Amino acid sequence: MEGLRATPPFNQSSPFNDTNINTSWDQVHPSASLFIIVVYSLVFLVGSLLNGFTLKVYFCSSQRQPSSSVTIYLKNLAAADFLMSLCLPVRISHFASSSVTVFRVYCNFGATAFYLNMYASILFMGYIAGNRYLKIVHPLGTHILQTVRAAYIISTLTWVFLLAMTTTYVTLSLFTSESPPPVSNTMSCDSVHSEKLSVFYKAIHTCSAVIFILVLVSLVFFYYSTSRRLSVAQQRQPKSSSSKKLAKSRRNMLVLVSVFCVCFVPYHLVRLPYAFLKRRGSWGQAFFYLKEISILVSVLNVCLDPLIYFIFCKAFRAQLSFRREFSTDQDLSHGAKAEGRSSDGRTSVILFNRKTSLTNTKIYGVQ
Repeated sequence: MEGLRATPPFNQSSPFNDTNINTSWDQVHPSASLFIIVVYSLVFLVGSLLNGFTLKVYFCSSQRQPSSSVTIYLKNLAAADFLMSLCLPVRISHFASSSVTVFRVYCNFGATAFYLNMYASILFMGYIAGNRYLKIVHPLGTHILQTVRAAYIISTLTWVFLLAMTTTYVTLSLFTSESPPPVSNTMSCDSVHSEKLSVFYKAIHTCSAVIFILVLVSLVFFYYSTSRRLSVAQQRQPKSSSSKKLAKSRRNMLVLVSVFCVCFVPYHLVRLPYAFLKRRGSWGQAFFYLKEISILVSVLNVCLDPLIYFIFCKAFRAQLSFRREFSTDQDLSHGAKAEGRSSDGRTSVILFNRKTSLTNTKIYGVQ
């Protein structure tokens, strides 16, 4: 009967039992891992293609048209989404492999780069909404925040701030984190956090939650103010040009707010409680699964943001229409050339037939 004894589960015999770290809350079922890998793979393909094409269009159009403040924010948003897409293969490898090397690379670099670009996207979406609201309040572009110089300064400071936070986190993670087991059976980097890193981790997420709330409140305020101005303008002159412009601005703002809320609100409703309650009994695993699902939803942002590029940037739409017209003109020119070649061929055949008939007539006449 001793030989028939069931083998204990891996997490019971793993080296984690030698520490006080509880890893039962961050285990993922194999079917859930497969689902997550498939979704991330699809989002990576679609997001990298869309945002790579968007960056190409922006850089091509920048050679023909001068940049505006909103275009600068849109370019930075496209760059953040593209870099976020490039972080997904590391996340996919983390779910597909139990290698310690993959675990270290993901926790020290992959996850931090992923969240850096996520919050860059959040901030630049807020800047775009603020810029469009200033366009309504100051249609002549006289406000200092509407200048190209201000947009460059704000974008640079945003990246410096985010890089400073993530660099500090990576440094503490490299020098203070506890070593993972020889074969990693944990999916969360929080399991190997030291006490100092855990405190800094909670501080980062508190700061991130504050950033998110400020951007969300700003977006709601911009949409509400635009709607209020539209209702006042429609009461005065329902069919005026200003009413039509305000209606278009409100529609664009609604698209931006909708994408922001769908992608980022679920994640932030879960992330902050998860950072503080993940080790408390049955709350841990529930919050872990909710966190992973909300991250899946937030990643869809890289596929939905190209819609924002299209509706907020005239240069982007003009470049796309220019490409379509250029390809149409090329098709027409190729068709004309082909038709010309075919008509030339038919003409030469007719002339050859005429010469042949004349020659035959002469021959028969002599005979």
